[in-house]
Amino acid sequence: MVKSVVALLILFILAYNAHPQEKELQVFSEQQSKNPVESLVDLKIIYAKAIESNNAVLEGECLRQMGKVCYHQGHFSQGLDFFLKADKIFSNNNRSLSIAANLCDIGVLYYYIKQPDKAMKNYALALNIYKKQNDLKGQATVFGHIGQLYEKRQQYDSAFYYQNLALKVNESTKDVNGAAKIYENLGSIYEDLEKYDLAAQHFKKSLYLYQKSHNESGSIEVINNLGDILRKTGKYRESITETQHAMQLAERLGNIYQLASCCRDLGKAYELMNQMDSAYHYVKLGYKYTIDLYSEDGARQVAFLQVLYDINKKSDEISKLQNDRKVNRIIAFSATIVVLLTVVLGFVMFSRQRFKLRDQQMLAKQKDIEHDLTSLALKNLKLEEQNLKQQLEVKSRELSTHTLNLIKNNQFLEKLRNTLQAMVKDDKRDQKKQMNQMLTEINQSFNHERNWKEFTLAFEQVHHQFLEQLKKFSNELTSADMRLIALLKMNLDSADISTLLGISTDSLRVSRYRLRKKLNLTQGDNLSAFIQAL
Repeated sequence: MVKSVVALLILFILAYNAHPQEKELQVFSEQQSKNPVESLVDLKIIYAKAIESNNAVLEGECLRQMGKVCYHQGHFSQGLDFFLKADKIFSNNNRSLSIAANLCDIGVLYYYIKQPDKAMKNYALALNIYKKQNDLKGQATVFGHIGQLYEKRQQYDSAFYYQNLALKVNESTKDVNGAAKIYENLGSIYEDLEKYDLAAQHFKKSLYLYQKSHNESGSIEVINNLGDILRKTGKYRESITETQHAMQLAERLGNIYQLASCCRDLGKAYELMNQMDSAYHYVKLGYKYTIDLYSEDGARQVAFLQVLYDINKKSDEISKLQNDRKVNRIIAFSATIVVLLTVVLGFVMFSRQRFKLRDQQMLAKQKDIEHDLTSLALKNLKLEEQNLKQQLEVKSRELSTHTLNLIKNNQFLEKLRNTLQAMVKDDKRDQKKQMNQMLTEINQSFNHERNWKEFTLAFEQVHHQFLEQLKKFSNELTSADMRLIALLKMNLDSADISTLLGISTDSLRVSRYRLRKKLNLTQGDNLSAFIQAL
């Protein structure tokens, strides 16, 4: 996504071939930023030059691209601020297509922060502009986003309608990457509907187009999806082959996130084949990749925040410099008037004007002091925000560690319990009393209260006051209900939740049904979606 940001910006620059910084921007195009921090640094340089050369349209495009980098890194507030500034510049310069693209990006941002109504409003405004300008590629992009919005709402008929509209436009414009993404979206919808044959067909079409356009990042995710389909249809060996292929691509690209995802999928497949050694190996490897991902992401976020701070600081300095220039022009103009008045009116008028000039200088100094104090307060606020985010990342890692330990412990106990139950059924009656005692101890350890207390403490530190807020919807929630809700909030699958709670999937289904009743959810409301939205 970061690379596409750079490419879009360069195309924009080439379209407005009339500014002195074009040579530097061509070099920027050749470098093709490798990560968000590098991309933001390069955009900052172009942004400063755009301001210096008074190129308002390029300045707006830089703000838009910086907004995209920010929301992809989870800095939604800063991203929205960049988008709104870009919208103001585009509107002042009557850049209709730039306004539409910016509105579409704002819609995606609202989609990420789970505000679908605002997302749909911005998509509709963008689509209206694209239709007026007869921009087919822009229309296809908006159709795809609207389709995703309906898919998340589980309104699959509308999702199919808009995705097919996008596919039709992409095929007519021969946009290979765009068509590949739509086929992938359609495959995901069919997978949600458990129509696995159709899902596999669309994923294969998507993979063919991604490979045709040499898009390896897109190919990894689609291959992983094909592995999921094979696993869900009981074709475990074929599933492992596909996932291992995706893992090889991820290793070559150094994509730690996809490596962790592949390891989790391989662990599930081997567990379903009852090959516990292999399952344990990949679960452990996936845990290692997850820890590496957290460490790498933490360092990248620190660097990203520093660059973001530098951009805001630079913007403040530029604004201050522009204001100083205005003040200097005013002072120079006033001085000229003073000289003329001195010649005409003499010494008395000159003295009065000199006092006036002194007052203006004192006022300017006072404003400088106030500005310095404001800048210092802003810097302290940024540092405090950075510290809080680092603490949240540490707590998130602790929560993940507790969860993984609980899963591993309960999986081991479950396996041991099944083995002992099989031994109890044996005819050697002299062993039954001892083994029954062992089974009782194992059952007691499934819901070890200390582990759950540690898990609950870590969960509440990450999700502030979530459990207290949830109690507003019902006063009948038990401690078991709160544990189930916490696991659903972490977006764990049913198998892991059953293992953590030490119950069967049927019992879990009953627990979910009872929880829906306590929360007064209607038949059409999704329990997991309701909890995630809180």
